[in-house]
Amino acid sequence: MKLRTVREIDPRGKKVLFRADLNVPLSDGKVADDSRIRAVLPTIKWLLENGARVAVCSHLGRPGGKVVEELRLRPVAERLQKLLGKPVPCLPDCIGPEVEKAVEALKDGEILMLENVRFHPGEEKNDPEFAKALAAPFDIFVNDAFATAHRAHASTVGVTQYLPAYAGFLMEREVQVLSELLTNPKRPFYVLVGGKKAADKLGVLTGLLSHVDGFLIGGGVAFTFLAAQGLKVGKSVVDEKLIPTIQNLMREIEEKGKELHLPVDVVVAPELREGVEIKVISVQAIPEGWMGLDIGPATVGRFAEVIQRAGTVVWTGPMGAFEVPPFGKGTEAIARALISSKAFTVVGGGETGEAVEKLGLAEKFGYVSTGGGATLSFLQGEPMPALEALRAD
Repeated sequence: MKLRTVREIDPRGKKVLFRADLNVPLSDGKVADDSRIRAVLPTIKWLLENGARVAVCSHLGRPGGKVVEELRLRPVAERLQKLLGKPVPCLPDCIGPEVEKAVEALKDGEILMLENVRFHPGEEKNDPEFAKALAAPFDIFVNDAFATAHRAHASTVGVTQYLPAYAGFLMEREVQVLSELLTNPKRPFYVLVGGKKAADKLGVLTGLLSHVDGFLIGGGVAFTFLAAQGLKVGKSVVDEKLIPTIQNLMREIEEKGKELHLPVDVVVAPELREGVEIKVISVQAIPEGWMGLDIGPATVGRFAEVIQRAGTVVWTGPMGAFEVPPFGKGTEAIARALISSKAFTVVGGGETGEAVEKLGLAEKFGYVSTGGGATLSFLQGEPMPALEALRAD
């Protein structure tokens, strides 16, 4: 997919509506993880250095179309201001006369931030009137919010009906890297799948089956696969309704000559909490009343062997309940195996991105996508409305 990009425009003196995904975690009124803000800095800096007048817009959380004080974007504006080293005033709304006046007053190379677009019900409904009001003060729209590209909202798709629209550098790079995975990956190409629920990952497994050489399955997803093989998995998370589908998928993987690597041992506990009694046990012997919460050391070893001979690995979903010690050891061990391999490694955003950021390893991967759901949608070949609005061909 070829996109129209900011490289095609001279932004000097132009009023630019810049859509970013700044849906970042907050703690005590401050940004707890600024990786999504840092991801869009190259585009923002380029626009400002080339004389654009920039208004940043984003959503934050799920306010449900009304003002929620804790979801105001002021802390995000403050963090962006620190990263840019120049003032980033935050307006109390994203549409209306006050916004139009503030945007009109911007000088070349100046920037401001609009308030949370999801404070308006028209945003998620892609309401044309809201989109028109949002676009009204501007000359150009630049979209760098890849993580929302699978949603048709007013600030990602609606405004493109009223403004010339271009992709930012982050959007361009995301599409470039993910397209390469589907068309020309270095082989062998493996997808490492984790996370809580099999239902969330079924699409990516079926969507990528014809593209990959094999799958490695960990996290909560693995227990539905193990149950589909007839193993007893105690209180582990299993999507019973999906078992026939998973059985069919496993048959198809085998028929197509692809590899399927499942855990051979797991870390189990009676419940998910810190300080609980744990056991490392074979997947053949999970006790009744215990639940699997991480992959075990033998599984880490087997997965690491596969990773060492890989040409490309896409990783989506942690290997266990990484946010609760000691169930993050499998995720960390796999992260370290990936960064020590010669493979081109892609982290599929979302929880996996959070995990590698938390471990301080994000910079060592080949590419860390900013999109969780958007990355999976792209790889599954699902419609991407915001990308279609930027398509050059």
